[in-house]
Amino acid sequence: MKFSRKASANWKGQIKAGMGTISTESKVLDASKYGFATRFEDGKGTNPEELIGAAHAGCFTMQLTAFLGEEGYTAEDLKTDANVTFEDGAITKIDLTLVGKVPECDADTFKKIATKAKENCPVSKLLNAEISLDATLEE
Repeated sequence: MKFSRKASANWKGQIKAGMGTISTESKVLDASKYGFATRFEDGKGTNPEELIGAAHAGCFTMQLTAFLGEEGYTAEDLKTDANVTFEDGAITKIDLTLVGKVPECDADTFKKIATKAKENCPVSKLLNAEISLDATLEE
């Protein structure tokens, strides 16, 4: 399967005083604001690291769902948080925290399948950062 998706960014002004917008082809993001304050301070709007975290959490969770299905499991609930660390001008680490409820699945099997998903998720493969995973299976 091959496809492409589009996103765009627009920026006006200097780095600290300027502002930008980010949009996606699907219009889920439609001129969403971002700027120096939203990235490095506490401003209202989005930022690249947050968007990468959302993309990674979404991609990983879908990959996990596919791998669980291949093993005969259907998740009742999967929740993934992605904490993206930015330091010294680079994204250096992403911590994935997963809590899942998967009937009939034991904790060791869940962690094994989750680790496989982390290693094979297309976004994980794209990123050049340390990616950790903490997976918990709820009863």
